[in-house]
Amino acid sequence: MGGFDVGERLKQLRLARQLSQRELAKRAGVTNSTISLIEQNSVSPSVSSLKKILDALPVSISEFFAGEELSQEQVFYRAEELTEIGDGTLSWKLVGARRPNRSMSIIHERYPPGADTGEEMLEHEGEEGGVIISGTIELTVGGEVQLLTAGDAYYFDSRLPHRFRNKSDNECVIVSANNPPSFSDGGTEQHHA
Repeated sequence: MGGFDVGERLKQLRLARQLSQRELAKRAGVTNSTISLIEQNSVSPSVSSLKKILDALPVSISEFFAGEELSQEQVFYRAEELTEIGDGTLSWKLVGARRPNRSMSIIHERYPPGADTGEEMLEHEGEEGGVIISGTIELTVGGEVQLLTAGDAYYFDSRLPHRFRNKSDNECVIVSANNPPSFSDGGTEQHHA
């Protein structure tokens, strides 16, 4: 995650909302020790568990990593200007995280071997689609599982439980889009384990 301090950022947001670790844990449906360990940076949360915690605040993932301030409407973005919203293992770089009134998310995703969005499937409002640029990914959507390779693509209703997992020995790169940008922006939708 480079220099980003996940634990400190979570603690700041929790305290700003005057929530105890116990209260936040209860709202998010995780154990008290989970919040404590994340805030101490003793454990790196998976995307799905961080999402549950942020939904309980509620704070969007892009707000969490980009900070609150919105930028001007930028048109071009250099690689280093993309906002990392991954979990320290898998990398998701969001285009225009601070853009005001953004109505979609475009994400450059990298999954090293073994990377997984988590056993607890992701579910959120909207639709998403993507194209596999290189490598192989196992994508589970609802009850279906497919192995996708470079050039293959997907498009599904994001309310269906879904999971991305790289079971190969090579990195997988995907460029995806979702709309509305609820996964990286809304905190209001409910998740069911």
